[in-house]
Amino acid sequence: MSRGSAAGAADRAVASSDRGAVAPGGPVLVEPWPHGVSREPTMRISDVLADLSADFPTVTPSKLRFLEEQGLVEPRRTPGGYRQYSPADVERIRYVLRQQRDRYLPLRVIGEQLAELDSGRSAEQVGPRLAASDGERTGSGARARYTAEQLAEETGVDEAFVRALVDGGVLGTSASGHLDPWAREVVTTAAALAEHGVDVRHLRSFRAAADRQVSVVDQIVAPLRGQRALTAQAQASALAAEVGELCGRLHTAMVRAGVAGLAP
Repeated sequence: MSRGSAAGAADRAVASSDRGAVAPGGPVLVEPWPHGVSREPTMRISDVLADLSADFPTVTPSKLRFLEEQGLVEPRRTPGGYRQYSPADVERIRYVLRQQRDRYLPLRVIGEQLAELDSGRSAEQVGPRLAASDGERTGSGARARYTAEQLAEETGVDEAFVRALVDGGVLGTSASGHLDPWAREVVTTAAALAEHGVDVRHLRSFRAAADRQVSVVDQIVAPLRGQRALTAQAQASALAAEVGELCGRLHTAMVRAGVAGLAP
């Protein structure tokens, strides 16, 4: 290692160890969330899986590596290259998995939430989801639902545009006529595409492709979903979230590869 790179590594090590301390002549450096939890890297991947197994029995080493690739957790590396996790890392992973399982959030949104928690601007904690008598989820983890009017107001688009997406089959509604929380991202993305001339007619093909991918996920989790045990239901939910993320990742990679070939 060169003198310059060694110095850079030393600087990074000092910066990492000083999180939460007072910088000379500057403000208090805020440590990443969760605050006040040990950051001593004492856990191997097998230890992490064992710690998470009660709540997330289907989590795998590949899932942990994937979360690391997405920048959601940063385990230390031993001189031999093996990953070692701290209790704080495990709590961070647990947060991500709960958000996926209980709120069906994409990793991009979860990453934004973690950034808020890291900065201290948010102190949100995810509570358990409780089933009401009608089967809907209640409590702090309950999912937001919108009317077309509410969603139009929140996203800044015309209500007619939202209704066109519903009428065109791009967005689905519940029996009560409400849109699920995913509709917000669909509407904002569809509105951005509309600026490039992509209308509802084109978006139907996206809906059809997504439905086919969901069908694949459904086939994978069906054996678990058919079991009555609560643990099996939890496994089905976690597995569906993980396989769904992988489907989305594969689709994104294929689109990027195809788009790259369009440049002269």
